[in-house]
Amino acid sequence: MKKIFFVLFTFISTIGLYAQNDTDPVIFEINGNKIYKSEFMKEFLRSVGKDPKAAPTACTYEKRQALTEYVELFVNYRTKLADAYSQGFDTMPDMLKELKGYRNELAAPYLIDSVTLNNILREAYERNHYALHAAHILVTMPRNPSPEDTLQAYNEAMNYYNRAIAGENFSKLAHESATKRAEKQGLDIDDPRRKDNGDLGNFTVFDMVYPFESAAYSLNPGEISKPIRTSFGYHVILLVDKTPYFGKSTFQHIWCATHTDTSRARRHIMQAYSKLLEGENFNMVCRNYSDDNSTSENGGMLVDMAIRQIPSEYVSVLSRMQSGDVSVPFETQYGWHILRLIKRDSLPSFEEMAPFYRQKMVRDSRSDKPRSAFVEQSKTRYGFIDYTKMYEKSQKGKKSARRALASLDECRAALSDSLFTKSWHFQNSMVTDMRPLFSVGDKEYNAVDFLKFVEKKQRVEGAIDLDYYLEERYANFINDKVFEYADNHLEAEHPEFAELMEEYRNGLMIFAYNDKMIWSKAIKDTVGLDKFYAMTSQNHSIDNEDDAPYFWGERLNMTIFDVPDSGLLATSKAMKIMNKSAKKNESDKIVFEKIKKESKDGSLLKMESLIVEKERQNILTASQCREGVYIVPDKSGYRIVKVNNILNPQLKTRTEARGYYINDYQNYLESQLIENLRKKYNVIIHQDVIDEITY
Repeated sequence: MKKIFFVLFTFISTIGLYAQNDTDPVIFEINGNKIYKSEFMKEFLRSVGKDPKAAPTACTYEKRQALTEYVELFVNYRTKLADAYSQGFDTMPDMLKELKGYRNELAAPYLIDSVTLNNILREAYERNHYALHAAHILVTMPRNPSPEDTLQAYNEAMNYYNRAIAGENFSKLAHESATKRAEKQGLDIDDPRRKDNGDLGNFTVFDMVYPFESAAYSLNPGEISKPIRTSFGYHVILLVDKTPYFGKSTFQHIWCATHTDTSRARRHIMQAYSKLLEGENFNMVCRNYSDDNSTSENGGMLVDMAIRQIPSEYVSVLSRMQSGDVSVPFETQYGWHILRLIKRDSLPSFEEMAPFYRQKMVRDSRSDKPRSAFVEQSKTRYGFIDYTKMYEKSQKGKKSARRALASLDECRAALSDSLFTKSWHFQNSMVTDMRPLFSVGDKEYNAVDFLKFVEKKQRVEGAIDLDYYLEERYANFINDKVFEYADNHLEAEHPEFAELMEEYRNGLMIFAYNDKMIWSKAIKDTVGLDKFYAMTSQNHSIDNEDDAPYFWGERLNMTIFDVPDSGLLATSKAMKIMNKSAKKNESDKIVFEKIKKESKDGSLLKMESLIVEKERQNILTASQCREGVYIVPDKSGYRIVKVNNILNPQLKTRTEARGYYINDYQNYLESQLIENLRKKYNVIIHQDVIDEITY
């Protein structure tokens, strides 16, 4: 039965909003509601995978049978749905909660500007053609900076920028800025382990926060940016290098360290290079010369290294190599190196990368841009008006003393620093001016609505200027309400979305309806199931192949004595015990005790009694499936199998065939339900219309 539900859930749409005319006859009537041929054919053709625009083909028995079966499914589904609505299944809290979750997922593509999204994805792809090596000077700000904090940080960053473009050493300026930050944080500025020269190494798209990434990708190597603001503060960026796309790389390296002896490192790397030129195996040379103890034994192999995991000097060298190339020795601050490139990924197509970018955008600020663009478009679409920026006019058509149609003054007066400890509470007495602050479509929002929003959104944070706080929260409130309005009107503006939501709603309702009226009822109604078993079990025949699941075939009543190790008891001795016991007609329990007593360790032996169908057991051969005692080898031991007797085929009890009888009972309940519903809702099927259908 659940299979039928899922077929219907996938294929049946229940929207009845179709333009009707004389050529579109009524095909069904349910409780007085008419269902037209066009509606039915839309769903039927979808179910059989037929293009609605394709011309009909010759009618066959199979096609007519498919149509007949679908008519039954469709009518049953729509009749159940009518009853589900009448019983209030559409208002069930669990159903509404689940439907809301589906709607959030289905609505997401409608609530962004697709052009903006595509532009962002394309931007990421174009940037991904290159990897950047950059350094920066960072001037931090408090978590919630005041305008004064922001201005001070910006001026400090501009000072660094001016000094950098005037020719001062960028690394020293970055170190100077880092030292100031360390002093503010109370860190040891003389700690030799703290070496901050601003070098960020290599990165590509989504490795840095979006404003920083955008600024860095706008530069040419050697250029320095003006101060760029991010959530960390203000950055002055130096682009050191720009390398063509650098996917994950697999390469080998030989490293001769200079931390102890510079001349020794250069001498060793040159000796290693000479060996390679002479044709010696790279793995062997690496093993003999490399100071990287973690990789030298496996030929200096580094597998699937992302660009951020690779030293900048390595990236510069590897970017000019082809698979199989060996570099000439080169020096870094860590020593001398030789690289051998095994492979480097190429940039996949945009279509392949787009899902990856979408996933990355979830936690990236650029994800706000498609939604923000959508909100701005919605303001225009729904006639958004901000009355705090609209002004009254005098009778002569001139503005009065710039008096706005609405004011945030009472809202500002109501705010206090308790907002930053999440302890501020709205009170009705705070507001006397009930004029709307803004409107979107047919909805208006006043100061009460806004302050309740502020109360809900407050959080523990550092105190900031309340004027700035008010301005920011008001902008957020407007955007939230415009977005909410657009979301609430999706069904009205997008018929295909409304139809999809109706399918999900009805599918969830029918699932809950079937579960209550059929599936769970059949499982819980033990009295009804017993009556059904008594009524139907005697109708089953062992000669009918379809009734096979309701009968036991021939079964072996067996006792198995398990001897896990043949060294515990010889098989000949075991058979001797079995034969003597059989003559005395001793019980299996007594036989087992005798076997245990004669074995070297009786605690290791086990006995099991079971009844199994002859065709389903895998212990005995076909010739052994008769009364008797058999020795069956098993791993390092054996099993003594005693077939006590053969049970003839017989009808299974309700408990033994419970699953089959529950399934049959569910089908019975459904047939009874459908019969009653068709009468209750006066279902009329216009067979003459169905008979004329071709497809």
